[in-house]
Amino acid sequence: MSGLRYDREASLRLERAYTTPDVQSQRDEVRRSLAVEPDERVLDLGSGPGILSCELAALVGPEGRITAVDVSEEMNAMASRRISEQGFAERVAVVLGDAASLPFPDAYFDAAVSTQVLEYVDNVEAALQELRRVLRPGGRLVLLDTDWDTLIWAAFDEPRAARILEAWSAHAAHTNLPRTLGRLLQRSGFVLDELRVIPLLNTSYNEHTYSYNLAALIADFVRNHETVSHTDVDGWLAELESLERACAYFFSLNRYLFRATRTAG
Repeated sequence: MSGLRYDREASLRLERAYTTPDVQSQRDEVRRSLAVEPDERVLDLGSGPGILSCELAALVGPEGRITAVDVSEEMNAMASRRISEQGFAERVAVVLGDAASLPFPDAYFDAAVSTQVLEYVDNVEAALQELRRVLRPGGRLVLLDTDWDTLIWAAFDEPRAARILEAWSAHAAHTNLPRTLGRLLQRSGFVLDELRVIPLLNTSYNEHTYSYNLAALIADFVRNHETVSHTDVDGWLAELESLERACAYFFSLNRYLFRATRTAG
């Protein structure tokens, strides 16, 4: 897996990022593409704080089942609390598991979804083969991953910002996975049905935006990097506030949605 480690504080920050309108809009697109039906069994791989799992549980109804899998115990605890509070404990099972070795029978699920996960998995092809194995023939798969080279973030001190973002590039195993993911899907026994971009665009810097919460995660990750000092990090965060005050704040990042169908055989 990648260099990210989700302790309680990092998990809470990620949860805050996932509850912003930016990411809610992204989840809406993912749900529409997955097109879940009542009574289906759906795998949410890399379920994080369980927000999408709860949304899917509402769609599959009382006879449907969602299986939420994450490698982080802290995230699973957070997801379990959310699922219970929203009254979906009977519909959603939370499982500690690894993408490259899923603890489920062959052809078990009708559909599977994985958002911002495969870019952090060392062996993407092994994960795709596992997803194919646990999906029934004709089963649907929706993947959403980021190309971090598409990141544009305004800065007054561009060399400092470049140092920080270069250090951040170590957070994922595959920072530009979408460029090859379509080919990997086809090689793993899927037919690619849909590919489109979902941009994240912020022109304000506040707690209700994805980039505000991302900045805190980046700052924590790079503080101890050999090319970035604490002074750099503190200065960069202060600069983002200054850009907001100057009406010069700009953040843009592209994510790519892949919808595929598991082939027979």
